Amino acid sequence: MPASAAWPRRAALAAFFGTVCAAARAPAAEGAPAISVGFVSLRAARRLPNTFLDPPPEDEGVQGARLGIADNATTGRFTGQRFALEERAVREPEEALEAVRGLLAAGLRFVVADLPAPVLLRAADLPEAAAATLLNAGATDDALRNEECRRNLLHPAPSRAMLADALAQFLAAKRWRNVFLAVGPGEGDRLYAEAVRRASRKFGLRVVADKPWTHDPGAQRTDTGHVSVAAEAARFTQGAPSHDLLVVADEAGLWGDNLAWRTADPRPVAGTHGLVPTIWARPHELWGATQLQRRFRALANRWMTPLDHAAWLAVRAVGEAATRTRSTDPAAVAAYLRGPEFELAGFKGTRLSFRDWDGQLRQPILLAGPRELVSVSPQPGFQHQFSELDTLGTDKPETRCRPR
Repeated sequence: MPASAAWPRRAALAAFFGTVCAAARAPAAEGAPAISVGFVSLRAARRLPNTFLDPPPEDEGVQGARLGIADNATTGRFTGQRFALEERAVREPEEALEAVRGLLAAGLRFVVADLPAPVLLRAADLPEAAAATLLNAGATDDALRNEECRRNLLHPAPSRAMLADALAQFLAAKRWRNVFLAVGPGEGDRLYAEAVRRASRKFGLRVVADKPWTHDPGAQRTDTGHVSVAAEAARFTQGAPSHDLLVVADEAGLWGDNLAWRTADPRPVAGTHGLVPTIWARPHELWGATQLQRRFRALANRWMTPLDHAAWLAVRAVGEAATRTRSTDPAAVAAYLRGPEFELAGFKGTRLSFRDWDGQLRQPILLAGPRELVSVSPQPGFQHQFSELDTLGTDKPETRCRPR
């Protein structure tokens, strides 16, 4: 196209984007309908990981929710809607339940919850919550999507089954089929390991060794601590059947870092450490993710974590449903959230939606190291009659969800 012909089109585009930017900067109309979203987090005392390099942020999760509200507000300037976030951070389970009750009593019908599974279930079972929608941003328990599912629960956070399936697909695609599974003492470690065993059966892998990690690395910060840890890691893996990699189940991050480069045989590490299946990671820059990373860093002055991303997805899901329905009626918004037409852009290369059988948000899972995005599951070639995303986690024919 000649430059003279292209110029009017460029000018029109510049004028269009100028109008869009001006509208985005303009404040929402006074008196516009408001949709308030609650955010409740339980910040119980927890043991620090075995390294101080990445201490858990005190504002983890809520910063993702704040960015979600800001993004909703940008769209709301065009639709005449306002969005607000009501934050509650507590230290005890009973305080969390009181916080949920208070938000519901104030008229909120959407609450993003960063709560352990037992507390989340108690919150969902509150009589006041029957007409509300709780969006689970933190609990990965598979039971919440199966035998303990609830009608008023949606799950932007992935399940452990989704994470394990994403890793197992990658290993099957690489033909790394023999797995050494190392399991920590925590309840979360046990559940993660069970998800890995199930995924291995599902995708044709073999768990050739399955051992509990019992060493307490309490003295690793002494001058010779690295020597004792290296010796223990070598003993732990010595004499194991031939395997392609070591899969670690250490959700609290207390010992998993100790195994890389210290095993008896030279093997890669994956699972909760090494190559990690996750919904968000620092190195993720595909499909416009760099833009989200930058906006989050400008807001929070740190990197977005998986919990932040789950909270962002939860708040954005409410905003997207409100925008599409052009409604502030909670019942209409909630119905659209669960309906077949709902789609959410999550910076993962495909549209995300909630499964109608268990309330889980179907989404790709990243496979990332500390400084590199290695792959994204579902892997090519793993097909499904409805959506390849449903190859991750509990599919409809397998579900044990009977919502109550």
